[in-house]
Amino acid sequence: MSAQPQVIRREDYTAPAFLIDKVELVFDLDRDVTNVKSRLFIIANPVRGTGAGNEVSFDGEDMKLVSIAIDDRKLGVDEYSVDKTGLTFTAPGETFVVDIETQVSPVTNTRLEGLYVSQSAFCTQCEAEGFRRITYFPDRPDVMATFTVTINADKATCPVLLSNGNLAKSGDLDGNRHFAVWEDPFPKPSYLFALVAGDLACVEDSFKTVSGRDVALRIFVEHGNEDRCDYAMDSLKRSMKWDEEVYGLEYDLDLFNIVAVSDFNMGAMENKSLNIFNAKYILAKPDTATDMDYELIESIVAHEYFHNWSGNRVTCRDWFQLSLKEGLTVFRDQEFSADQRSRPVQRIKDVAQLRARQFPEDGGPLAHPVRPDSYMEINNFYTATVYEKGAELIRMMHTLLGADGYRKGIDLYFDRHDGQAVTCDDFAKAMEDANDVDLTQLKRWYSQAGTPSLSWKGDYDADAKQFRLTVSQKTAPTPGQPDKFALHMPIAIGLLGKDGKELVSRTVQLTENEQEFVFDNINETPVVSFNRGFSAPVNIATQQPHDELVFLMGNDSDAFNRWESAQKYATALMLAAIEEFEKNDGDADGALGDVTDFITAMRATLQNDDLDKAFRADALVLPGEEFLSEQRKPANPEAIHQVRNALRKQIGTMLKAEFADTYHQNVSNAAFTPDAQSAGQRALRATALGYLVASGDAQFADLAAAQYRNANNMTDRMAALAVLNHLDHPGRAEALADFEERFGKDTVVMDKWFGLQAMSSRDDTLARVKDLMSHPSFTMRNPNKVRSLIGAFAMANPRHFHAADGSGYEFYTDRLIELDDINPQVAARLCAPLGKWAKYDDDRAAKMKAALDRVLAKPEISRDLYEIASKSRAA
Repeated sequence: MSAQPQVIRREDYTAPAFLIDKVELVFDLDRDVTNVKSRLFIIANPVRGTGAGNEVSFDGEDMKLVSIAIDDRKLGVDEYSVDKTGLTFTAPGETFVVDIETQVSPVTNTRLEGLYVSQSAFCTQCEAEGFRRITYFPDRPDVMATFTVTINADKATCPVLLSNGNLAKSGDLDGNRHFAVWEDPFPKPSYLFALVAGDLACVEDSFKTVSGRDVALRIFVEHGNEDRCDYAMDSLKRSMKWDEEVYGLEYDLDLFNIVAVSDFNMGAMENKSLNIFNAKYILAKPDTATDMDYELIESIVAHEYFHNWSGNRVTCRDWFQLSLKEGLTVFRDQEFSADQRSRPVQRIKDVAQLRARQFPEDGGPLAHPVRPDSYMEINNFYTATVYEKGAELIRMMHTLLGADGYRKGIDLYFDRHDGQAVTCDDFAKAMEDANDVDLTQLKRWYSQAGTPSLSWKGDYDADAKQFRLTVSQKTAPTPGQPDKFALHMPIAIGLLGKDGKELVSRTVQLTENEQEFVFDNINETPVVSFNRGFSAPVNIATQQPHDELVFLMGNDSDAFNRWESAQKYATALMLAAIEEFEKNDGDADGALGDVTDFITAMRATLQNDDLDKAFRADALVLPGEEFLSEQRKPANPEAIHQVRNALRKQIGTMLKAEFADTYHQNVSNAAFTPDAQSAGQRALRATALGYLVASGDAQFADLAAAQYRNANNMTDRMAALAVLNHLDHPGRAEALADFEERFGKDTVVMDKWFGLQAMSSRDDTLARVKDLMSHPSFTMRNPNKVRSLIGAFAMANPRHFHAADGSGYEFYTDRLIELDDINPQVAARLCAPLGKWAKYDDDRAAKMKAALDRVLAKPEISRDLYEIASKSRAA
């Protein structure tokens, strides 16, 4: 990279000078050289008052311009200008037609943006700025047009030709080629354009909408995978029904296509009527997919379908408003999953994800608001903050307005802005207008980065029978935002009596830096259940006594806070032990001290049959090593690993009989079904097996090996292999070899095999990861493979990634530099772990900064990677 990339700022937004009313595209597909003809019907934007003599600028990258004509007159080379970022020419008037012919090479497009080849199929990915790699165009979301797309291709290699909208006509061409013409009646921005062509199998079904229309549903996959589409299809139909029932939103075309491809930078893409998916989030059957895979398929299929309205029919004006569609749609898919499964368990999973991904982002060098103020590369802002924290902001609106008020706001939003590209402020304004409220302070969540920290203290007045709760909020400075303001947040409060009965359940509105809330008619000193259901996305600084946490673990009517109390207790125990471990030169068992009370509380949870099995499985899992690293500065990865393992061993030892009973009681000979109840049973059994093996009793390692051999589904197989993965036990090597033999030709399933080995705590893990890079199933050109092996090592194996000798950093840096030349978007997304250097000791921090310096010294570094590495280094 010869110069620092340009910084794009939200405050500099201006409306486009010219709009496009209609787009006509013709593709002559060829793997090496695809010819693209675009005919653009352009009108001056009346808001800008532009016309003849004004400059027209189109975006364009990495393609060859063959010709350009205006109103059927071919332009001479002196009438336009082309550089590596785009095309400019002079407008002849307020309305005109531009014809542009370009050539691109799909087979050499390893970036997987624009038009590329995945296995034998042609595929596109245009969000955020991939369309400019297909043809010259104002590639921005506020330019919306109707599209007519003609696809010409070889009939033998590409019998399937797909694009957005409705199939208008198709037929044969000379030379054993054929064509299809697709017309999309809904104006859309270029990022929602999609094309797929190849030899694909099709699984079909249908859905009758609430108004009685029949919608054809089709999932296209590689041949041989037809039997792995049933759950995705069922999830799609349930999503369509849920959106009608909960939001009153009906699908608007007569055809909905999904295509699963092997090479994809993201999870999936919501292109209008032609969703393109990473194959791992479509393909599932019991012997290849775990319960978690089924849950993710259900969630992601729903997410992309819900985008039909929250993203497609109403889209974002500019990329700073990305959370307008993503935060809202994540909230919608979370609520869908909660309705399909266990609402408390879903909330636990959502919060665990937020804490694992978004809280560290908020507390590190890459912190940014839900609505960012600037970027160098928009691909870098598909972040947990935009998605998950954005969803929490929508959830707070839902809480503040109530279900009915939220629905009134949503109805007004879609009615007011259908067919438009709008902003986060427009969304909030619809909520305000529909409910006659002022959300000005709540909207600070859009613009203020960082995770607020809340402290509280209670004071009980026995004479007045009154309980006073004082709550304070504080948000630490983040890059570019040294000063923080008080946020508006709903805090759900429960007060429990000594018999466990609920005295009060109330949601208070925190709007000040410090605020007092008074509860009357309280007849005894209560135990406080604070921020129930995680009603606000905050950290809680107040440490409740262990006896209160045990009480809440056993009595709180709020399931989330039962889980949260166990997490807080376990975290406090381990943090204290880590500190002791460092003082006493590495005796993890001795550092823990007496943990009997905690384990007794865990026993009560394990044996409480009134609790959902899936909830019990989650409630018994200790906070992870990465989470614990976030709680200490400097973090000591080895101490954290040793102490957490020591606590797991003590739990497994003291509850050996109970876990053994749980394990055997949850064996099932019934045929596998992915329903929530069956999944919960398998999850609880897997948790029990993990603790039994952690006890160190050799018989349970043998039990895990036997479970692997006898498993009739992938969930039980992976549960066994996951615990064997960390052991020096013959069953481990046997299971890994068997897995490779069974699934070696299945690219989706083999990602599990790579990922497990990358996450192993064994001393030989880094050497094994290096060896696996030469495995026939691994390639740096496939994002799933890179994430499963390289990414998993850095993001899910802190002990080895943060090895004191720096070997983990050195290996990872080599991979980032290598990957940047292949797929800069993926390289940038994997760079974040090196940016956490400020959380570690001086020696590790120096090594991580040196690694970032080496990344930044790479010749011709991409702007994707440069932005993340430079911000990480400057923290």
